Amino acid sequence: MSRYRIITGKVLSLKGISSFLMLVAAILLFYFLSPQFLSFYNVRSLLELFPEFGIVVLGVTLLMIGGEFDLSVGSIFALAPILTILFFQFGVYPILAAIISLAICALIGAINALIVVKIRMPSFIATLATMMFWRGLVLVITQGSPLSVPKEVASLGYFTTQWVGPFRLSLFYFIFIGFALWFVLERTSLGNWFFAVGGNPDAARARGIDPARVKTLLFILVSFLAGLAGLIQALRIGSAIPSAGEGWELDSIAASVIGGTSLFGGIGSMIGGSIGAFLIRIIGNGLVLAGAPGYYFRMFIGLVIVGAVFVNIKISEQSKRLRWK
Repeated sequence: MSRYRIITGKVLSLKGISSFLMLVAAILLFYFLSPQFLSFYNVRSLLELFPEFGIVVLGVTLLMIGGEFDLSVGSIFALAPILTILFFQFGVYPILAAIISLAICALIGAINALIVVKIRMPSFIATLATMMFWRGLVLVITQGSPLSVPKEVASLGYFTTQWVGPFRLSLFYFIFIGFALWFVLERTSLGNWFFAVGGNPDAARARGIDPARVKTLLFILVSFLAGLAGLIQALRIGSAIPSAGEGWELDSIAASVIGGTSLFGGIGSMIGGSIGAFLIRIIGNGLVLAGAPGYYFRMFIGLVIVGAVFVNIKISEQSKRLRWK
């Protein structure tokens, strides 16, 4: 085998390579349409808003690798800051109110897991139901109106949204969480369990892995991360919005798929999911700068999903051909 084929085969086998190529293409396209796209202020704005969505996508990607879906992440995203404000109004210290709220988000994940694992309801249906329930609760609590974040609670932003040079702390949260999940997924036995449970639960069970426990852990983690991201957004904008996170349940799945995560489980990466999330945010931002109407966003996302899956298939086929030659 020639050296060129060996190098090409290794490059094509890299996780997230297809989404990376699409990301580069999108950056070049939007820069061509609007040179302002790569300006310092626009890039800083992208990096300011991206982490909240990116953190949600990290959790969703990990859960999809484990073979399940969670459509309730958008509702939990909105619920966490509202609970924090309510607990504070009941006299709980701000930091404790935030911790309790995130613990409740984790508990919601455990409830989702219970419905899926014990009742054996498909996760798509189970979390569709809980998505509606928690969004409804958010609307009941707020009566559809945003809640201002009290200044005492807003002080928590010092630990989450404060500027560090040209970046917000939330970007470093995303990087830390992404690296930690990447390490677990790619360098530990637990990560192998995630892939095994998502790829073939029966085979995983035969190897002594308990799919129920693994999936419960993943559901708890994705709900916790969704709540954390929602709290970060509320602290950044100073308001808990009842409609926050609407549509993110599908956007996060789209980002994961664009990043190479399989809808059937067992395949995916944190790098690919991160790139997919960033690509979706770039598309929204680039279309605005290009002067395109807002409703073009969904059209582009649909095209990108089809394109990403197509490119993934072609790269996989080419990689196999080079490997066997």
